[in-house]
Amino acid sequence: MVRASAADGSRGTAAVPHDPQQRRTLVVLVLAQILGTIALGVTPSIGILLAGEVADNEAWAGLARTSSTLGAALLGIPLGNLAARRGRRIALTTGWWVAAAGAALLVAAAQRELVVPLFLGLLMTGAGTAASLQSRFAATDLAAPSTRARSLSLVVWMGAIGNVLGPNLGIPGEALGAMTGLSVYAAAFLLAAVASLLAGTLVLVLLRPDPLQVLAGRLAALESEQALVAGVPKAPVGSVPVGCSPLADVRAGRAARFRAMVAELRADRRARTALVALLTSQVVMVSLMTMTPVHIAHQGGSLTLVGLTISLHVVGMYGLSPVVGILVDRAGHRATVGLGILLFALSLLAAIFASGTTGGVLFCLVLLGLGWSFMNVAASALFSTVVQDRSRASAQGGADALSNLLGAIVAFAAGPLMVATSFSVLGILAAVIMVPVVLLALNPAHWADSAPRTRPSSG
Repeated sequence: MVRASAADGSRGTAAVPHDPQQRRTLVVLVLAQILGTIALGVTPSIGILLAGEVADNEAWAGLARTSSTLGAALLGIPLGNLAARRGRRIALTTGWWVAAAGAALLVAAAQRELVVPLFLGLLMTGAGTAASLQSRFAATDLAAPSTRARSLSLVVWMGAIGNVLGPNLGIPGEALGAMTGLSVYAAAFLLAAVASLLAGTLVLVLLRPDPLQVLAGRLAALESEQALVAGVPKAPVGSVPVGCSPLADVRAGRAARFRAMVAELRADRRARTALVALLTSQVVMVSLMTMTPVHIAHQGGSLTLVGLTISLHVVGMYGLSPVVGILVDRAGHRATVGLGILLFALSLLAAIFASGTTGGVLFCLVLLGLGWSFMNVAASALFSTVVQDRSRASAQGGADALSNLLGAIVAFAAGPLMVATSFSVLGILAAVIMVPVVLLALNPAHWADSAPRTRPSSG
């Protein structure tokens, strides 16, 4: 029988403690995450510099730099809806393969300095970001309530390997370029295309059974059992009542799934709190990280220094993810978000007062990554915990899409702002953005279950 402990404060779940299928799911997600994030790691460093070189205009370069983030925003909801209809396997495969096609376009854009393929390629690579974000939620589909944050953080953590290697693909890109005649940027994106293609293929072949489909079957069986106990005739074997499964009815419209996501936010203030923290972590991180390569270049820094700085930032983002996941499961979401706020505060102080030195920028970016890690993992785990199983895929896709949309807007605005002001002013503006989540963290009522519900259980 499936049991669900009320101690975690989550709503209905059909997770089984120590599920062997969960272990297989995590292995596949981790391997795909490593490969896929190698490709994603190229964009924050090499992609940003390529945008400036090809566009040859700060305004156009700013728009190009935000294209991948905008692509993640535009594709987050469709991929979430695809997961709701067809399962995680198809959705993640689609995301990684679209990203591979985008990286292939960037090979041509870099080699021939083509503006349109540059924009389109960066936009398409955003599908990889959306797939990477969805992977962390996929890790929680079959996780026991007491280990959801750890499962989520494991996938986030293993992505660090790719995200650290990605910004440094310029080094093997030089060797590949010498053999093929490609420019260093084109060769780097060729490697990224191969990595994304392999990630999608790995998921397609090995992510069986699909975790969301397994969850759907368990929920259907549980609800059928409860209906039988209540005296309702048992549904035919294999049937799943419409609206009772996390795999949405194929006929359900996109608007209906969006309304379901909004309903989740209205029903539980913890979902709203989690979303605010999730959005804040993304916006603050993107506002500074996006312009760091440009800031370093303006100070005379080399491509190697840019790659090293972004790599250290990525280590901060992902390096302690397992520790953060354990902390969330033991100390709670609010305490972990509070630590994230403290780390962000130290990072922003460095951005405001010490960004004129290489050491100050490195210190700022590492702490910026750590702050993002603590706040993002805690907020994602809370959102995954409070959202109802039957609408989880669409709601999670919507949250990621909104996060990336705001990130794209901020990244686009950051370029002109830094040109008109300075990197330090970006730090001040980021500090202002932090105010709402600080107020939420100070009020414990926003982190408590405001609407307790009877959860499925069996004796």
